[in-house]
Amino acid sequence: MRYDPERAPDPARWNALSEEERIEMVERYHRRARIRLPRLRVHAMFHAIIENQVAMGDEAPVAEAIPRLMKEGLSRHDAVHAVASVMANHLHRALATKEPVDNDAYFAEVRELTRERWYAEAGPE
Repeated sequence: MRYDPERAPDPARWNALSEEERIEMVERYHRRARIRLPRLRVHAMFHAIIENQVAMGDEAPVAEAIPRLMKEGLSRHDAVHAVASVMANHLHRALATKEPVDNDAYFAEVRELTRERWYAEAGPE
């Protein structure tokens, strides 16, 4: 299996992989694409987490958010980055407050995420 952020991985095949295999596939994609990142491993981990949530289907709003953001004009890769930025903010908040991530708040923000909001807050790289 080869990872391509422009195509959703088959959930069954994705879930059959170990977390380490998923992260390594994402790293390989970015190396092949010659995308330079200061912390490739961390970047790949965020990709893997978002793809894990996509593979959950209706259990998480991420599976709906990615195609919705694509309809707004983002590439799938950028849509993954947009959702990952929301997750990163929630993780940062949890670490700063030493409280668990509030999944309800995270999911609500993912549901409300738009291309314009992402561009205003984080913007494309």
